[in-house]
Amino acid sequence: MQSPFQPIYDVVIAGAGPVGLFLACELRLSDLSVLVLERAPDPHSPLKRLPFGMRGLSAPTLEALYRRELLDELVTAQRANGDPLTTRSAHWMQQPRRPAGHFAGIQFYHDNIDASKWPYRLPGPAGTSMAVTLETLETVLAGRASAMGVEVRRGFGVDELQTSDEGVTVHAGGATFRGRWLVGCDGGRSAVRKAGAFDFVGTDPEFTGYSVEVEMADPQALRPGRHYTAAGMYTYAQPGTIAMVEFDGGACHRREPVTLEHVQAVLRRVSGAHITLAKLRLATTWTDRAYQTTAYRNGRVLLAGDAAHIHSPLGGQGLNLGIGDAMNLGWKLAATIRGNAPAGLLDSYQRERHPVGAGVLDWSRAQVALMRPTQSTRALEAIIRDLIETRDGATYFAERVWGVSLRYDPGSGHPLAGRSVPDFELVDGTKVGSLLREGKGLLLDFDTLASLEALTSHWRERVTHVAGDVRDRLGLRAVLVRPDGFVAWASETVPDDEEVIRALSEWFGEPADAGGSAS
Repeated sequence: MQSPFQPIYDVVIAGAGPVGLFLACELRLSDLSVLVLERAPDPHSPLKRLPFGMRGLSAPTLEALYRRELLDELVTAQRANGDPLTTRSAHWMQQPRRPAGHFAGIQFYHDNIDASKWPYRLPGPAGTSMAVTLETLETVLAGRASAMGVEVRRGFGVDELQTSDEGVTVHAGGATFRGRWLVGCDGGRSAVRKAGAFDFVGTDPEFTGYSVEVEMADPQALRPGRHYTAAGMYTYAQPGTIAMVEFDGGACHRREPVTLEHVQAVLRRVSGAHITLAKLRLATTWTDRAYQTTAYRNGRVLLAGDAAHIHSPLGGQGLNLGIGDAMNLGWKLAATIRGNAPAGLLDSYQRERHPVGAGVLDWSRAQVALMRPTQSTRALEAIIRDLIETRDGATYFAERVWGVSLRYDPGSGHPLAGRSVPDFELVDGTKVGSLLREGKGLLLDFDTLASLEALTSHWRERVTHVAGDVRDRLGLRAVLVRPDGFVAWASETVPDDEEVIRALSEWFGEPADAGGSAS
């Protein structure tokens, strides 16, 4: 008997932010039908522009954009919108040392970082960090999604949902939509997470944070820069951009009106100065609440981005964490829908990404610990400052902040397995990153072995055999790359057929013939 449930879309995505849009593009690479529902009727917001809309993109995010031919488009768009990156670079060129990032406001510098500690990184278009406004990023991703045939409906926030063995019914904005799968990318207050009965656990806030744009009666009355005080911390950039935190247990986040009088009172308490504000132009609050779902999947409902994990914006890792979720999930969900995924492939999304999210939450909590207004915290801060100024210390913090230390646990195998593939350059000048644009896996064969080409014939729709030498092999003879650009398997010796079959089967399904021979 035919099921009465007839899904219209392969995947419904709640949330048209960067994570939802990037995931939609990933799914369209496999020709799946995708609907994106967004509660906000208008994509534009002053909070997505300078100064509060600035986001730092880490190495894994830049690599994801580069591998999908989005990085150049993003750079072009941000230059057209004022090129904040060039402005920042010009500013730091005039300084004696160039900051590379910070931990709880404690800077580390490029001249202290030892890149030789990262033997599997090669030069390429995707660097280790880049600044961009949220508005520019969303505009680029929305344009790509539209060009790929993603359907986006604004003014439709998820209200409730029902699930079955065949799919999900979503009620949003007075309308009903059906899909085989639903992915919640709808932010920290995710309606999908709540309606999908996901457990959300973590630590409650210690402070209320404020990001405000003001007019001050006397702009010179406040010292520029970052300052720790007896009540909290503030950062001031003239003439009127202020970020501050007050350790009040998060009492004022979304509970008190953010009026001029309220902001002025908080600023006076935090700074210890009698500051007078003439006008409040823009204001938003935030906290250090750090929560994560225990599972990223419940039946046919999945979560990604802030819907799955929330933390303070300290260090700017939330956006990068969400893009990483989307890059990891997209090809796995697509293979599951198309029916050619090996057993457990979709479950590896939880296995790989949940620990990464937990690590970012702890990284955020550690920064909060260094901001507490206590004498012991200031003593600990002095120790961290000494450590971060050492070569090993700066390199460690760069690894974490830039994301170059990211590695999924492969269980065993070559040290490169589970890491982002180096951007190998073939002798004809082709870069490996450019070979991942279609969202297929790659079997890199540096010795041009005929047997490997025969082996990949069964997986031809999912794996491209790339034969030819590269300018720097890094001691390798063959590498199997997943569609998300992470290494599934690598060999420093000429591989035998059975070894390659096992690697291909684990990630891309069983071979067509029972024996798996490469005849």
